[in-house]
Amino acid sequence: MTDRPSLLNKTVPDFSAAMTSGKTFQLADYQGKNLVLYFYPKDNTPGCTTEGMQFRDLHAQFQAANTEIFGVSRDSLKSHENFKAKLGMPFELISDPDETLCTMFDVMKMKNMYGKQVRGVERSTFVIDGAGKVVKEWRGVKVPAHVDEVLAFIQTLA
Repeated sequence: MTDRPSLLNKTVPDFSAAMTSGKTFQLADYQGKNLVLYFYPKDNTPGCTTEGMQFRDLHAQFQAANTEIFGVSRDSLKSHENFKAKLGMPFELISDPDETLCTMFDVMKMKNMYGKQVRGVERSTFVIDGAGKVVKEWRGVKVPAHVDEVLAFIQTLA
């Protein structure tokens, strides 16, 4: 278990961030919609590719439940554009190179990579309701079955 404070039932302050397709994400633009913000370590890595494809494959079902999906990592917009195109993702990816969002959602942590301690993004997913409040959070996500679990939760919000 983690000793981090939960974001559950907290209102997310309005923020903007650069995202793919030359767009800027602005939280206020999505009032009245549910949002899934999923934080992942790195474009084009096996777990992140699988997770992205699962969100892609269930995108229409998320849309049917009044929900927009956004992937967030520290990768550059150029890397995100390539990753998005390669996987045919129908949703935007947010670039967070300075870790503003990673810090806001408290997803940075020390991890072991090949025996070395490295600071990285802990795979995490947050559901923000139409009023801008975090209604569900998953931290330390394991990819298998995760996206199905997120969709099942979203469908209970209707």
